[in-house]
Amino acid sequence: MGEDNVQAELERLRAENAALKKGAARGLTLRVSEKGALSVYGMGRFPVTLYKEQWLKLLDMAEDIRAFIKANEGGLKTKQAAAAE
Repeated sequence: MGEDNVQAELERLRAENAALKKGAARGLTLRVSEKGALSVYGMGRFPVTLYKEQWLKLLDMAEDIRAFIKANEGGLKTKQAAAAE
């Protein structure tokens, strides 16, 4: 591979890396999994994946979940965001 090709590939990879970092910084993303479930990316290392009816059941419980969190504030931990994520 010539020096020009190596330099061009390096620049392309730097641009791709910057685009990936920018995408990661915007927060949560939604995708349909291979099996047809809804996956939420950006909550942690792995996506949170549930089927449609599971998401709807969970969303119906949103107020109950918020109340539970408030009632159990002392026993629940907060995940600290890593500085280099």
